[in-house]
Amino acid sequence: MRPRLRLFDGEATADVPQPMVTVPLSELIDTLRHAVRHDRTWLDDFKTEDVQISEDLYEVLTAYVALRPGA
Repeated sequence: MRPRLRLFDGEATADVPQPMVTVPLSELIDTLRHAVRHDRTWLDDFKTEDVQISEDLYEVLTAYVALRPGA
């Protein structure tokens, strides 16, 4: 993933559309796995973000959550 740094000046920019980027799922998995393992605080900033995924991936994830053994 290319790093994108933005300067936050305190003003809301909700009306400006955010650019969309397409990346392989494997790249996201590796990055998120590392961030979760090291308890990176920036993950909290994105917990409420919407993420678009394919319908078949959603079905697999939903089935996985329903079938995984309890703790």
